[in-house]
Amino acid sequence: MEYLELPGTDLEVSRIALGCMGFGGGGGGHNPWALDEEAAAPVFRRAVELGITLWDTANVYGGGASEELVGRAVRRYTRREDVVLATKAGLPMHDGPGGSGLSRRAVLEQVDGSLARLGTDHIDLFQLHRFDPATPVEETVAALCEVVEAGKVRYVGVSSMWAWRFAKLRHAAALAGGPQFVSMQHQYSLVQREEEREMFPFLADQGVAGLVWCPLASGRLARPYGQGTARSAGDPVAGRFFADVDRPIVDAVQHVAEARGVPMAQVALAWVLRNPVVAAPIVGATRPGHLDDAAAALRLGLTDAEAAALEAPYTPRLPTGF
Repeated sequence: MEYLELPGTDLEVSRIALGCMGFGGGGGGHNPWALDEEAAAPVFRRAVELGITLWDTANVYGGGASEELVGRAVRRYTRREDVVLATKAGLPMHDGPGGSGLSRRAVLEQVDGSLARLGTDHIDLFQLHRFDPATPVEETVAALCEVVEAGKVRYVGVSSMWAWRFAKLRHAAALAGGPQFVSMQHQYSLVQREEEREMFPFLADQGVAGLVWCPLASGRLARPYGQGTARSAGDPVAGRFFADVDRPIVDAVQHVAEARGVPMAQVALAWVLRNPVVAAPIVGATRPGHLDDAAAALRLGLTDAEAAALEAPYTPRLPTGF
């Protein structure tokens, strides 16, 4: 495993992150492919064996079930001090006034809820799941100052928003003299590259780490076109993100993978890792082998010619995931 320190922090993280949206089967509102605790155990154990220390979840995953399962996995398979726990808040947890959004009440309530479910006294990286246009950014930033000063949160980040909105949040944080946002978690893969236009240059200029979700396009880049995976077949959200226009891209990944004699997932992840702003792709593993492929991608080292062949079929499209 490779490690790096997130810019502006003392957090050393693995260059592969364990995405935990697929854990917590049986919880309210769980994803149809999500694993229960017994099925998830081999994935957590393999993450520890491979040295994957960045574990990413969110309060809404499984209606809180993912955070609960992740917290127990930390205690059973590793040590709290050996894991960088990242979670998110902002999407609806319940209908009450603190159940969604990024108001002071919501931030304070959801941080405490995540701490309880994770069974820890602090969150290493607390991320705003989406921008909240109904709440002044100054109120959100002030609430983040409170949870950081209380020791409940170490660092703050954001997820999936327009670059100008992220700039607005960073400006508000600078004016308040509060904690600065150190990471952006956003969708990026060979079939969704629109973040290259505005977000990636902004992150590079500001020294902010990119944490990439959906680097395999919900499994579409891990299999020949049309075969799919349990995730790509059962994920209604991913169904809105990807379409037949992606076929030439998937075919290009298959061609490079066959020429190299490696799985397609390794090629697609190796391409994401080439971007210097990407600190870590978030791999939503549901089998230990998914993590083996991700770790192998760190060593694959695509040539410039291979990267060009993978990029050539891309056509501009609307950004998705906001």
